[in-house]
Amino acid sequence: MRCVIARFPFELTKAGVIASMKGIKPEPAVGDVVVIGRRQYPVKQVGEAVTRQDRRDFSAGEVVRAMTKLGFTCTTVTAGEQAAPAAGPTETADTAGTPDTTGAAGAADATGTVFSDPQWSE
Repeated sequence: MRCVIARFPFELTKAGVIASMKGIKPEPAVGDVVVIGRRQYPVKQVGEAVTRQDRRDFSAGEVVRAMTKLGFTCTTVTAGEQAAPAAGPTETADTAGTPDTTGAAGAADATGTVFSDPQWSE
């Protein structure tokens, strides 16, 4: 399908967009996103990968229109709606034995390390 993005014509296909995004890790998304497979990509990231243009050269609306015409789902995500990646079996097993850090034992940092010395507590 012929699309015009940033005043340049592009021949885009759904399979071509999927191939362009294969192996690219989605950036954290807030705002307009394109659902490709099971991942949500920011529209500017998709536009940059597909057109090879700088993100400042096109608008998110141009990419949303093009991706919608190709049959992709485009939505808007707010900061609170950003879904956390699902925990895999190893992550679930790793966190099963994590000690409770809410008691009098002390404070914990982001890695779960417990500090019982009041000097290190926040």
